[in-house]
Amino acid sequence: MTIPELPVTIAVGESAVSGVYARPATPAATLVVAHGAGAGMDHPFLAGFTRALNELGIATLRFNFPYREAGRKFPDRPPAAITAWRAAMAAAADRSAGEPLWAGGKSFGGRMASMAVAEGMPAAGLIYLGYPLHPPGKPEKIRDEHLYGLKLPMLFLQGTRDPFATPELLEAVVARVGPAARLEWREGGGHTFEVRGTKLGAEEVGASLASPAAAFIASHIPG
Repeated sequence: MTIPELPVTIAVGESAVSGVYARPATPAATLVVAHGAGAGMDHPFLAGFTRALNELGIATLRFNFPYREAGRKFPDRPPAAITAWRAAMAAAADRSAGEPLWAGGKSFGGRMASMAVAEGMPAAGLIYLGYPLHPPGKPEKIRDEHLYGLKLPMLFLQGTRDPFATPELLEAVVARVGPAARLEWREGGGHTFEVRGTKLGAEEVGASLASPAAAFIASHIPG
């Protein structure tokens, strides 16, 4: 049974952004999902991921950042992105029945979620779909400092060929974060989890990440 997707409008300061909400009958949790820097909430990868999560009993809210809503290409600065994150989490909370509320996203969206949590945004846990640890070819410009103060459960889903995260560096970061963080590699996967020689579409690739994400969430739901 396909879970209906409902359009929502999320107030962010004096403006608003679009979202898509889907809720199974009795969800174990809600995951709010943000897009990467180069694509909006309706990208097939993100849609495939959230729809597969819905089938696994997880409610989802995916949303656009303000720059994407306005048709701009350059991502919002962290303060604006974090404000949008807080608004999206509040919108999801308004639609919940008290189930755990998680945050996550693709690349930029996931990193902004972690920065929002580091600045006090409540969340039961974080799911990263390709964490952008550093710019491609610039491993010295690592984006990790805010992660070490986070004590909530975190799942890093990452391709072994992702130019935004040198494997040895990411493994060291996750180890330093501590036991609340888990790293799961997708062998041969690039930044969008594409694997050379395979013919899966973006929607199918996104859907393939739903099972480990749902399992990780389930493992952290109290008794």
